[in-house]
Amino acid sequence: MKKTFFYIFGTIVVSAFVAACGGSQSKDGRTDTYSSGAITFASDESFSPLIDQEMMVFHSIYKDAKVTPIYTDDSTAMRMLLDDSVQLVITARQFSKEEEKYFTSREFIPRQILLAYDGLALIVNKSNTDTCITVNDLKRILTGEVTKWSEIYPGSKRGDIQVVFDNRNSSTVRYASDSLLGGKPIESPYVTATNKTADVIDFVEKNPNAIGIIGSNWLNDKRDTTNLTWNKNINVMLVSRQEVAKPINSRKPYQYYLLTGEYPLVRSIYALLNDPRNGLPWGFAHFIESPKGQLIIMKSALLPAYGNITVKDVNVKD
Repeated sequence: MKKTFFYIFGTIVVSAFVAACGGSQSKDGRTDTYSSGAITFASDESFSPLIDQEMMVFHSIYKDAKVTPIYTDDSTAMRMLLDDSVQLVITARQFSKEEEKYFTSREFIPRQILLAYDGLALIVNKSNTDTCITVNDLKRILTGEVTKWSEIYPGSKRGDIQVVFDNRNSSTVRYASDSLLGGKPIESPYVTATNKTADVIDFVEKNPNAIGIIGSNWLNDKRDTTNLTWNKNINVMLVSRQEVAKPINSRKPYQYYLLTGEYPLVRSIYALLNDPRNGLPWGFAHFIESPKGQLIIMKSALLPAYGNITVKDVNVKD
């Protein structure tokens, strides 16, 4: 991952052009412009804390604009974009070649904008003191090769390892399958899924043998502007690329370790657009990549995609 990023300012030209076009109704019935009107868009539910913050500031600046999210899973969000139900999706992947081909066959030009980097966090019950794990052991758990805590931590009495995701069709599951298992399915008999991220945290709080896999923006205490105090009711695991996980070679998903590349479980967040009118979907997506939007990302415990971010700008706590 690059250690230096740069802002993109070309959106000013697009904004001025669209504003000059006025807000007259188009053939598709839409009346929104780059900075006014009302739209709905879809987002992977795991990014809802970040998106809620982005919307709050966006609405405070653009009084004539109203963007409403539909928080759902990754698969449903993409179907909505393909069906023209929405023109904007926030998710953790780019367009596939098949999706791009579908849009271009209909004379659309899909666009994707990199917004941020998110560290996938492994969370365990507060009573669990086995909090160092290797990437390889996580793979073994997901494939079902390892099913008991004692197989990784000799002497552990916690029994079966219960892995819980936010949703069966979420971007988190997609990452685990595509990036960790090389496209192979998750086959452990002890893997389950809830309906949303908050349920994963609740499940881990109540089950000493559980591992939850969630986006790191769900962990920071909103009262802590340094993003260093995780949810007090759970433990966040240290993850290592080495063969044996030790505190010295393992990391938590702090911004510092996302920036330096030391934390191994990182995914990119994109805005996927199919909006040939360059209307409000474009306006909101470009706001998130603007300096104000990137500052919100910085405060949400994620790593901004743009800006001259250095190790002095981010926080870390061992």
